[in-house]
Amino acid sequence: MVHHREATGATMKDVAEKAGVSTATVSRALMSPEKVSAVTRQKVEDAVTAVGYSPHTLARNSKRSESRTILVIVPDICDPFFSEMIRGVESVAAAVGYLVLLGDCAHQNQQERSFLDLMLTRQIDGMVLLGSQVPFDSTNEEQRALLPMVMANEFAPELDLPTVHIDNLTAAFEAVNHLLRLGHSRIACIAGPQDMPLCQYRLQGYIQALRRSGIAVDPHYIVRGDFTFDAGSRAMQYLMALPEPPDALFCHSDIMALGAMSEAKIMGLRIPQDISLIGFDDIELSRYSDPQLTTVSQPRFEIGREAMNLLLEQLQGKTVNSGSRLLDFELKIRGSTAPSLRDENAR
Repeated sequence: MVHHREATGATMKDVAEKAGVSTATVSRALMSPEKVSAVTRQKVEDAVTAVGYSPHTLARNSKRSESRTILVIVPDICDPFFSEMIRGVESVAAAVGYLVLLGDCAHQNQQERSFLDLMLTRQIDGMVLLGSQVPFDSTNEEQRALLPMVMANEFAPELDLPTVHIDNLTAAFEAVNHLLRLGHSRIACIAGPQDMPLCQYRLQGYIQALRRSGIAVDPHYIVRGDFTFDAGSRAMQYLMALPEPPDALFCHSDIMALGAMSEAKIMGLRIPQDISLIGFDDIELSRYSDPQLTTVSQPRFEIGREAMNLLLEQLQGKTVNSGSRLLDFELKIRGSTAPSLRDENAR
């Protein structure tokens, strides 16, 4: 059996097009054949032979020795938000025999050097960044050219990397719009760190939604947090002590929303009767709170999967254009948001 196409590095996409099925189906036919029909399996197998796709000789034609190892840089390993993305990366990597290493960026300074060494000594073949932090000097062109890299979840246009994420601005806009439609007008925002692009987009969405409804943006209503439970609870204390406290809250993450919710309960506030809360991310915990958290759901597994696929394309020597691949978000409406009571009294 001759793989004529191997030099050109046939991809799963080529197989999918040839077989007339989706890449997901190709992956399923190859990974768990029992899950697809015999007809489909045959189609995929014929296409594999026709285009010369061979997952395990993926990068045999690459010029350098490869470690078949990739590094995933995680902004904070303790944050449950990233687990599904890592699973997505892992599912694709495992299917093609790659090992995934995790690097935690939160305690990054002493590690910067060692990440760079891994690259220089070719102990890793590529990197997936799950945040906007690059583990070395990103202005240094030579360092940038060292390794194929993909950014997932975050978006930093100046880095010029292939990127997979959701439209954070529109998602935030829709979340705040949900609160506005429920009749809330005093809507505060517990925002994430200023230096994270995704927080800037989410804040922008909040501001645009209020302006669209003719509501003035009150700077006291915007509190910065660091994506921790404590940050949410501190922000809540501050907001509720204002002369005119908010009656609804848009949080840049579920964890901060859960912190705010717990603080609200300590203060004797009822959710959603006294204050409506909306989170962001749809981490698993958001369904375990009482009431369950209304939130913006990100396709975190798909984000990880797509990022790893883009990295594999680069490792196969394909040119992957930089810029965004946008995936869809979904507003999950649960029990933590309800119509404004003031609104009903006014009627």
